[in-house]
Amino acid sequence: MSNTEKLTKKAIAVQIIAALGASIGGIPNGMLTGWTAPVIPKLQLPNSPIPITETDVVWLESIIWIGCIVGLPLTIFLLNRFGSKVSTLIAAVQNLIAWILIGCATSVEFLYVSQFISGIANNNAFVSTPIYISEIADKRIRGFLGTFTYTTLLTGVIVVYAVAPFVSLTALSLVAELFLVVQLVIFPFMPNSPYYLLVKGKTETARKALKYLRATEDVEQELDEIAVAVERQQSERGRLIDLFVIKSNRKAIIIMTMLNFTQNFSGISVTIMNIHSILEDAVTLSTNTAAILFSLLMLLASLCTSAVIDKVGRKMILGCSSFLTGICLFVIAIYFTLKHSGADVKPYNWILLVSIMMYAISFKFGIGLVPIVMTGEIFSTNIKALGVTLADAMYVLFGLASINLYQFLKQNYGIYVPFYIFGCCCFGAGFFTVFYIPETKGKTLEEIQLLLKSQKQQFSYGLLHSDNAVTDNGGPNEDTR
Repeated sequence: MSNTEKLTKKAIAVQIIAALGASIGGIPNGMLTGWTAPVIPKLQLPNSPIPITETDVVWLESIIWIGCIVGLPLTIFLLNRFGSKVSTLIAAVQNLIAWILIGCATSVEFLYVSQFISGIANNNAFVSTPIYISEIADKRIRGFLGTFTYTTLLTGVIVVYAVAPFVSLTALSLVAELFLVVQLVIFPFMPNSPYYLLVKGKTETARKALKYLRATEDVEQELDEIAVAVERQQSERGRLIDLFVIKSNRKAIIIMTMLNFTQNFSGISVTIMNIHSILEDAVTLSTNTAAILFSLLMLLASLCTSAVIDKVGRKMILGCSSFLTGICLFVIAIYFTLKHSGADVKPYNWILLVSIMMYAISFKFGIGLVPIVMTGEIFSTNIKALGVTLADAMYVLFGLASINLYQFLKQNYGIYVPFYIFGCCCFGAGFFTVFYIPETKGKTLEEIQLLLKSQKQQFSYGLLHSDNAVTDNGGPNEDTR
């Protein structure tokens, strides 16, 4: 399919189905991420089927992060050995095991093991799924499809908040397992990534996959473009050190480091985990009501972004989101500053509620969504598994750091201090976006690599070429350092 040819409705439908097949596991992933919030209070009741202590609570909320870190080498191995499609299926099996353990749990140890496995599974899924979607999607709808990963995650959070308070652990696990069974039945029939197939030398299989995904027999031009991209990118080395010494890789890792830092130091994990205590003097809201409302607003914001991201672009959305989120955080910080100083803020407590809910919208329509789209776009084929996994590791570490920083500053200086810091981080991310992050809207994965290298691009006879990427005899030149 040529770059100017109209994308047919059938091609769009096929790619949506493939992306949904890959990302539907995000629903039980989101349920695993959020189940402790509504379930732990039930387990602390005197008649709890699984009695837990305060120490158990700390471990149940922390061990999932340990699983994420421990699972990093496995994620890299699975991606390099089997590709993003098989890695996504393995993540679904891992999540299925985790939910079975929750459903069959007779002691807290079952829950420990489940949380550890879910950490490994979530790390695997949120590395492999964005890669798969970015590599099977047409560049004109890649941003839209890329948002599915986080949209399904948010859906899972809402499901667990709405269902968990009213059912047993066994019933809750059956709901999650249903989504995973659907994924394991449907997704194996979806095509593999044409990029991965060409890397493995399976040209004919890649051609068939591309024909299916584009719903046309005329795919030779795009297949040639992908082949040129794969050949050039594979000619570059793929060691850990190359993430930092090769210009395009270095810029990609800087961008993802900053985006993952901002995602956590915008205070999202802190707000989700402490939303009831933050809003306790604002209005009369139950924990479940506040959590569901907050999550619903984030889901609505992400759906709106999904619809416009390929028209407006990543850069504009991310920049606006950063500045607006920063403003919301500063309003929250000022409210708590006045409260801490002894001022009577009760007549204005509605401002806190509105700011928190506006924060949910401003965060999720950009900072909370665009990074997962860009994760699958900006790393070269030869270094993608390592780069995306390292970016995921940074996300985990920044998440732990933000939570611990919040608790330390809140206890020693006041709750308003971390919100000022989070607001400053968002404004810093806004300026970083404006002056450093390139726009990837409407570009092929190879065009993005050349953009990161700051190389001139030219197009001839529909095939992608670069002045410095491929020589006249087809051999790769040395990368710009």
